[in-house]
Amino acid sequence: MGVRKGQVSLWLLAGAFVFVLCGTGSAAVWGTGELDTEKTAVKFCREVMKGGYGIVATDELKTWTDKKENMLVVDTMPLEDSYVKNHIPGAVQFELPVEEMSGMDEQVKASFEKILGPDKARKLVFYCGFTKCGRSHNGAMWAVKMGYTNVYRYPGGIKGWMEADGKVEKGK
Repeated sequence: MGVRKGQVSLWLLAGAFVFVLCGTGSAAVWGTGELDTEKTAVKFCREVMKGGYGIVATDELKTWTDKKENMLVVDTMPLEDSYVKNHIPGAVQFELPVEEMSGMDEQVKASFEKILGPDKARKLVFYCGFTKCGRSHNGAMWAVKMGYTNVYRYPGGIKGWMEADGKVEKGK
């Protein structure tokens, strides 16, 4: 089960705490890069709160894919940068910009809605390259704006997926 909007801040703080204290495995590097970690965590948290979508961790997404849940996974990276090289099995590709989109033209919106399908309650998962990338935020945020109600962002992206030895497909 993914994390919903009301739990985001608590989970992000707890995750950042565990990563900083335990992730390095060494007290000698205590605080190394802390400001960068904080900046990424705060940006991510604000995007999630603004976007109104849930988040899903790698192990949860692996469970969903293993169970073959009725969901659509969307790779938001450019076709040649990600999808062709490696993507989560079954994912579809729809490129979105890194910077937050304040609007979406009608033609792009129609194409996006066609990819997402008519079932507004279907589980949708958006990912890009890695946590700092904003493409998945744009996908999840715009899906919510368009009335989809079961929307998640996978922050680890293809980098996190591959680091966790997730299966990948090569593009078409």
